[in-house]
Amino acid sequence: MTIEIVQTGKLLASCEAALAERYTVHKLFEQADPKAWLAENGARIRAHAGSGVQADMMDALPNLEIIAGFGVGYDNIDTKTAKARNIRVTNTPDVLNDAVAELTIGMMIALARRIPQADQFVRQGKWTKGQIGLFSELTGKTVGIVGLGRIGKEIASRAQAMKMRVVYHGRKRQPNEPHVFYDKLVDMARDSDWLVLIAPGGKGTQHIVNREVLEALGPKGNLVNISRGSLVDEPVLLELLQSGALGGAALDVFDDEPNVPEAFFALENVVLSPHQGSATVQTRDAMGALLVANLDAHFAGEPLISAVV
Repeated sequence: MTIEIVQTGKLLASCEAALAERYTVHKLFEQADPKAWLAENGARIRAHAGSGVQADMMDALPNLEIIAGFGVGYDNIDTKTAKARNIRVTNTPDVLNDAVAELTIGMMIALARRIPQADQFVRQGKWTKGQIGLFSELTGKTVGIVGLGRIGKEIASRAQAMKMRVVYHGRKRQPNEPHVFYDKLVDMARDSDWLVLIAPGGKGTQHIVNREVLEALGPKGNLVNISRGSLVDEPVLLELLQSGALGGAALDVFDDEPNVPEAFFALENVVLSPHQGSATVQTRDAMGALLVANLDAHFAGEPLISAVV
């Protein structure tokens, strides 16, 4: 008898192929009546592949042993309930560090030099009527990183290669890091030209970037959010961008994805991206391989490779 697992959303083709080779995979999102299917078959399921697992899903899968998450963030998995029920949870860290760091620097350059706007300036034939204007650069600027974890450190090293000064804020100072540590986010925002968010989502970081922080960053400051939309008070962010009280923003994540407030679309001081931090073929393949490897380790009775719970 093969091990039966459930998949509640599409995964990368390479990941789905690897799962199908090893397990009996049930794609819940293809069922006409998912609730009815779970009621009839849920007791046979021993693993979940993907993310977005809350207590009600665990109720429907009484013999669930492991949730193999796809992604480094796991704020969309009820880890507290999983731990109470002795359900293991894994994620896919490290393999996406470079891709996310590259996009972060790319979005910073795009915002500083208005690259999307320059592209449209040329395409719309405006260059023949005059120059686009002068903007900014990263060299010599201070970037404050909120969350100097694995990805944060990769962003820091790339920012230094751009001749930027790096400072950071987090739950505690990291003694082995050479960058200046700020215990108060508002103070770091005041002293930074760029504020980069790469902290986890969840209740503990909900709206940590509030009006006070954004006003401290100021009319010459720029916000970059590459982590979760929940970290930022989005209506306040929009208000300050519109008024010029905040210089600019490069946003890969939003409060209610994929529903982005249309008011952002009219702003020239923003760069918008559809949550594609890890969206490269090589990185997503590696994430899928790690998801499968965690499942394989669990069912072989071996230590999990990247356990969260």
